[in-house]
Amino acid sequence: MKHTLILLLAFGLFATTADAQCRSFTKKNCLSSLDGYIQNDNYNSAILIPGDEAELMLTFLAGQDYRLIVCSHPVLGEVAYEINDASGKRLFDSRKNEPDVNHVDFKVETTQQLQIHVQVPESKSAIMHEGCVTVLVGSKS
Repeated sequence: MKHTLILLLAFGLFATTADAQCRSFTKKNCLSSLDGYIQNDNYNSAILIPGDEAELMLTFLAGQDYRLIVCSHPVLGEVAYEINDASGKRLFDSRKNEPDVNHVDFKVETTQQLQIHVQVPESKSAIMHEGCVTVLVGSKS
């Protein structure tokens, strides 16, 4: 029982430390990309490794201008992302955008949920690096 408690505390501490590292990374490297947009209250970040994928559903309100940013640690390579509507129709694909552009600006005409799909490229390296990937949303009225 004693060892189980120590193990649980260690996992809890690791998760807290990882979250703090991602928050620090986001503040230093990602927030400036909002540039005139007001960040929403959501903080969406995860530690990913090469080959990982993640999905996130977000609600966007009618009549708002938005900037969606996918910001990732350089060790992960060029992280790709897609925006799909609720029916799965692809609305945006970062692979068809200019390289080094980590954001997309858009306006929705009706309130809707959109799915953000993030994909970290595979790595041929023998060393498996991990890094933070953050999805930020800012808005203007």
